[in-house]
Amino acid sequence: MTPTRHLLEIDDLSPGELVRILDLCETPTAPDSAVSGELAGRSVGLYFEKPSLRTRHSSEAAVTRLGGHAVTFTNAEVGIGTREPAADIAQVLSGFHAALGARVFDHQILEDMAAASSIPIVNLLSDLGHPCQALADLRTMRSELGDLAGRTVCWVGDYNNVARSLSIGAAMCGMQVRIASPVGYGPTGVDVDRLRAAGHDTAPFVTTHAAEAAEGADAVHTDVWASMGQEEESEARRRAFEGFQVDDRVMAAAASTAIFMHCLPAHRGEEVSASVADGPQSRMFAQAHNRMHAMIGLFRWLVEIEAIQ
Repeated sequence: MTPTRHLLEIDDLSPGELVRILDLCETPTAPDSAVSGELAGRSVGLYFEKPSLRTRHSSEAAVTRLGGHAVTFTNAEVGIGTREPAADIAQVLSGFHAALGARVFDHQILEDMAAASSIPIVNLLSDLGHPCQALADLRTMRSELGDLAGRTVCWVGDYNNVARSLSIGAAMCGMQVRIASPVGYGPTGVDVDRLRAAGHDTAPFVTTHAAEAAEGADAVHTDVWASMGQEEESEARRRAFEGFQVDDRVMAAAASTAIFMHCLPAHRGEEVSASVADGPQSRMFAQAHNRMHAMIGLFRWLVEIEAIQ
């Protein structure tokens, strides 16, 4: 029997599979119109340990546009790891749903679910990666820039879960990766190895100067300095990330046609200046809208390869 396909990390996909998902991210002709009926008569479970705006709405909307029904639930209802093991919950829900998405603090919960599940488990965000955000980011860049092979993407800030998935996905699409992070917040040796395994032809360019990393880039990305769950570190991070704001100076170092991207929520005046976030190069709201189209493409691909039957 063919093993169940899961998407826990963006490099669970082959480069060809990643491109196919991007090809399947169709845009409806109207905001609430259906795309197709691949999930007709099926339900998808969506589990959230963390509060969510874009991930919940985009995932539920994608399931609806494919003719399915989303069932959203939180840890208060199930008590994963306390009331019941993640593996047991995954086995139970495998009998109800066509797929299960989960947004968790600890990536190990996803691994435990995937080991026990007979339906696809999709990482909606963990401490290690955010592959669905990467799909939306790549779709946005492809829509704006065309073929991504040979293009350059820049990341400014903490090399966190979002940065990791984006960088690996970009390398899989043939992009060059440039990274600016404070000392202690950049990619590890393991991260560099993963980028090279994903197809990056050299070690990524890593610096502690934002404008230097942005030089010649086609897209400049950033994220908040303190993510959810890091609130106690916020003041220390604010000091560490001083000088890492994406402002007009940083964007001026990028290509003249460069776009600015942010996975949101954005803190204007911290990781990005208001002039950039709300300026003509910003694509952060198109990027947010592409979260739904990315989920449409992912679910359609899972049906196409018969991971959802």
